[in-house]
Amino acid sequence: MRKPFAITLDPGSSLANHTGTWRTERPVYVDRLPPCNQACPAGENIQGWLALAESGDYQGAWRLLMEENPLPAVMGRVCYHPCETKCNRAALDSAVGINSIERFLGDEALKRGWHFEPSIHSSGKRVLVVGAGPSGLSAAYHLARAGHDVVVRDAGPYAGGMMRFGIPQYRLPRDILDAEIRRILDLGVELQLNSKVTDLREAIERFDAAFLAVGAHIGKRAYIPAGTSARILDAVSVLRSMEGAEKPKLGRRVVVYGGGNTALDVARTAKRLGAEEAIIVYRRTREKMPAHDFELEEALQEGVLVKWLSTIKQAGESSITVEKMQLDEKGWPQPTGELETLAADSVVLALGQDVDLSLLDNVAGIEKHDGVIKVGANMMTGCRGVFAGGDMVPSERTVTVAVGHGKKAARCIDAWLRGTTYEKAPKHELASPEKLNPWYYSDAPKTVQPMLDIVRRQSTFDEVVAGLDESNALFEARRCLSCGNCFECDNCYGVCPDNAVIKLGPGKRFQFNYDYCKGCGLCAAECPCGAIDMVPESI
Repeated sequence: MRKPFAITLDPGSSLANHTGTWRTERPVYVDRLPPCNQACPAGENIQGWLALAESGDYQGAWRLLMEENPLPAVMGRVCYHPCETKCNRAALDSAVGINSIERFLGDEALKRGWHFEPSIHSSGKRVLVVGAGPSGLSAAYHLARAGHDVVVRDAGPYAGGMMRFGIPQYRLPRDILDAEIRRILDLGVELQLNSKVTDLREAIERFDAAFLAVGAHIGKRAYIPAGTSARILDAVSVLRSMEGAEKPKLGRRVVVYGGGNTALDVARTAKRLGAEEAIIVYRRTREKMPAHDFELEEALQEGVLVKWLSTIKQAGESSITVEKMQLDEKGWPQPTGELETLAADSVVLALGQDVDLSLLDNVAGIEKHDGVIKVGANMMTGCRGVFAGGDMVPSERTVTVAVGHGKKAARCIDAWLRGTTYEKAPKHELASPEKLNPWYYSDAPKTVQPMLDIVRRQSTFDEVVAGLDESNALFEARRCLSCGNCFECDNCYGVCPDNAVIKLGPGKRFQFNYDYCKGCGLCAAECPCGAIDMVPESI
């Protein structure tokens, strides 16, 4: 009778021949760091919650995700998913749609009412959080779950910070934002709105620690010669006014000066408000534009125009003068003296934002530099017990980075209040592409999220990108390669010629019987996800 390929010796023969004594190397099961996990600014265990999602345990996946990020339905809409740019699957066909699955889990949680109970173990410590944006809300969430009493103060009439006042509704519906904020407050977090902190030293008198998370709400200005009748606005004010009862009146022809995502948001908003023309003037090329390419593509689809290599020289009542630029030998834009006139009812400056640091004027020890403040490795400023994150510290200004800062600061504050030091667990070796065997995985093209039709995108603030349904989300989750971590495919069990692999049962993975194993390395060579390593045999 023919035996399966994997069995070349029966167990008795293997033991009799002492095949385990032939080794110079032995295989060991390892856990490597998936590149998506490494790339996530919020520090999510992406592969972990993807594994639960692909098994259909959506609530388990959501709860694991929420260990790091309290705003999955928001982040599933506004995060620029750097995790996907590092996904090893991109070399096979296309990256896993991590962001779309995160959104599905966040929306599923809101639909089904999943939540966390308030902590029953109070530390007796009080923490003040200044700012109810993504960083402040993240810190409040993690501090509350750690048992601390948290008070969040914000100068605005609504919570959300730049998520509400800087991201248009067609990207982030306000009912989604409100629901996820409500879940954080339900943990016992106290929110005080219209409560601007002007003197931090006075504000923290009744608190044991403070976390500063004031957003960058002050639009940067540029000197543009303009007549008294020229209408020049800043992008932050325009987007903020969209939350009020009266929408901004920008006119039929709107020019936006800048090249970031905020510039695109303003131009797309102008089109939805009825502008016949929305033109972005940017002094460099498309390749140098800091805005994300997919957002630019969406803007172009909606009729937004872009004047590349151009700068505004003068603004008048109903027009602007633009000077064309050209790149020098180093790639820097230089003026050409060639001028062009564009019709414009209003000019919106989208040149970046600054943080109002005036609340720190009477606080000793806090070091300011270039509009931000210096913090240590534990996110603490030079003032004892005062921590900071988000837009207030040197970093990339995105919702995901801010959420990560809030989480890290909360863990450092918790440790500091308990008289210890927060130590992050050491990271595993990276699961790089060469450690995988991608030919074991079948082709499965990425699931494309539905898009609102162009006509409605130009005339309404309805959400542009729709979410996945359960079947699509399940399919997308199952595209994950489980880079560097065993997913019990049975490959090692099947290819071992010495019967040296022992199955421990569902969810328990495998172990090696080194009495049988002769160290041939077939298991490591044929492991699809790179979860087996060959190490020298100790003498």
